[in-house]
Amino acid sequence: MTIAPSAAARAFLDGPHRLLIGGEWVEGEGRGIAVENPARGEIIAEVRAASLDQLDQAVSAARSALHGDWSRLGGRDRGVILDRFADLLEARADLIGEVMTLDNGSPLLSSRMVVQHLAAELFRYYAGWASKIAGESFQPSLTARPTLDIMVATTRDPIGVVGAIVPWNAPPGMMALKMAPALAAGCTLVLKTAELAPLVGELFAQLWIEAGGPAGAFNLIHGHGEDMGAAMAAHPGIDKIAFTGSTAVGRRIVEAATGNLKKVSLELGGKSPVIVFPDADLDAVIPAAAMACYLSTGQQCMAGSRLFLHADIHDRVVEGVATFARTLKVGDGLDPATVLGPMISARQKARVLDYIDIAKAEGATAALDSATFDGPGHFVGPVLLTGVSPGMRIEQEEVFGPVLSAIRFDDEDTMVDAVNGTPYGLSGSVWTRDIARALRVAKRVDSGQVGINIHAAMSAETPFGGNRQSGWGREFGREGLDGYLKTKAISINLGPKP
Repeated sequence: MTIAPSAAARAFLDGPHRLLIGGEWVEGEGRGIAVENPARGEIIAEVRAASLDQLDQAVSAARSALHGDWSRLGGRDRGVILDRFADLLEARADLIGEVMTLDNGSPLLSSRMVVQHLAAELFRYYAGWASKIAGESFQPSLTARPTLDIMVATTRDPIGVVGAIVPWNAPPGMMALKMAPALAAGCTLVLKTAELAPLVGELFAQLWIEAGGPAGAFNLIHGHGEDMGAAMAAHPGIDKIAFTGSTAVGRRIVEAATGNLKKVSLELGGKSPVIVFPDADLDAVIPAAAMACYLSTGQQCMAGSRLFLHADIHDRVVEGVATFARTLKVGDGLDPATVLGPMISARQKARVLDYIDIAKAEGATAALDSATFDGPGHFVGPVLLTGVSPGMRIEQEEVFGPVLSAIRFDDEDTMVDAVNGTPYGLSGSVWTRDIARALRVAKRVDSGQVGINIHAAMSAETPFGGNRQSGWGREFGREGLDGYLKTKAISINLGPKP
């Protein structure tokens, strides 16, 4: 089913695609980036990357705003702008969601939800925090100076100019996750879009201007990760890099950031477990386990791609997940019936198919194999593998596609060892009616987030981030704000003690 883009989306695609630097729209001076609709394999727009000189200009504009118009706004006024931005997001959710779908293939309903129920909510949540950032005061114990009356006051100040590098899988949510807490904290930003899905960033830049955001507080550039992302990570004028993406790229960012020892926060890959015990409500488990992996066609960091099933219920859950997955429509995200869109690129499709072949060669069996599709677009249907054991590549490495591995277990201790036996530690879930067992196992799972009878229960208030090679730091919640603040202690000599 082929559905044409709306007139508003078409007009945006056909219009100019530029950078926002210091409050001005400018043409990129770097190489061209052809933007493909992955559902059709068609080029829908072309943007130009920023040059290194334009990166310098964006950083300078952010630095000027940090010490200028943006710094002169109090927390309440920053919050007003962020609230206004959220209003505009909700008002333009249809257009932004449609552009996201055209840009990365995500089903339209999911795209709109990312705008309305993630991006807008994040801006509102951090708008509330902007006026509540405060230090504390106390009297220290100075045994070396017992006769002096000393008071210490702490301040919580913006960390500075932030370089934000976002992925392609959910641009509105990922941009909001960097912008909202950084701006609430009083930082300024240079945000680089993902070269595979850059278009939503331009809509965000438009909204920033409409919301009354000061020039230079938010700057938007396009560019490829290997050159522009690397240049941002190494740039001496950037005080912090906030990155979401693959673990391999995260390592390179850390290496590049050592020049000025800038702060770095990383939300990286995952190989998240879904652990099911025999007493779980299997009618709830089966669709939830399927969608924990297949949502966003598996192109999400928290995907529950390892399904640990107790031997007593292994076969029943495998059959149920396979049956459920067969009902999921794979197709163009503009089709309202679509549940699974395409892979982001031909390269990613080939990578996923290679992993399936490797798994079969290592002894896995496909209980459901709907991987290949004829016609245009980069589609891979839902795949369910059984006979997967700890240590196989499909069990250890992030596939980033709709490939679910079922792993049989009998013993809790052995299962927990296997759960924690990958380099990752991002998300996971435990399914059982026994709350004591649920809490016991959840505490033993080494990841930044664990759900009990729910997978990936994200909210603006709930901290999220990875352990081990899944990242550094936390996003969402109060912890997400802390990553953009620095503490200063001011010691005041009040004179001799009375």
